[in-house]
Amino acid sequence: MTNNESHQVARARRGRSLDRLARGWGLVVEGLAIIGTVMIAILMVIICADIVFRNLLGASLPLVSELGALVLVMIVYLQLATTVRADRLARTEIFLPPLRRRFPRLGGAVSALFDLTGAAMLGLIAWSTLTILNKDLGSGEFIGVPGIATLPVWPFRTLILVGVTVATIEFIVRAVVSLRASTAGAEPQ
Repeated sequence: MTNNESHQVARARRGRSLDRLARGWGLVVEGLAIIGTVMIAILMVIICADIVFRNLLGASLPLVSELGALVLVMIVYLQLATTVRADRLARTEIFLPPLRRRFPRLGGAVSALFDLTGAAMLGLIAWSTLTILNKDLGSGEFIGVPGIATLPVWPFRTLILVGVTVATIEFIVRAVVSLRASTAGAEPQ
């Protein structure tokens, strides 16, 4: 086997490894979105049950408002990475696609800058969420009324931290893809 052939074999193996890594990462991102979707269904059932109890018994179920607030935030962060991956974030689409078509390198650089800014902002949110999670774990923070119904807050905060961390990494992945595409002069996927 010549030196050139061994380089081609090594490059093919590296490409397959990257494909497996990309598929695995995609499963993580989509898995979090699935968990978020299941949480939407659970939240709908809780709210409907609360409505039934209010109408039949004249009283609300315990924990519904507190649980609803935490679950809603959790759903947003669990599905954020999928939103980033699908390129569905709100941004000025009147500016970037024409820039990418006319000046692919500059468009890729601007897109990468957008993605890196998003990663930085979400990284700050992840850091503050970690601080809050540590405080919650240390103090035994809970929601609800003692003696009636309580739930610890840390599982919700942990899922929020996981979601925002995965979204941060997805932004970084998109920035790398945009930069690679801009150096090749191609449109990022």
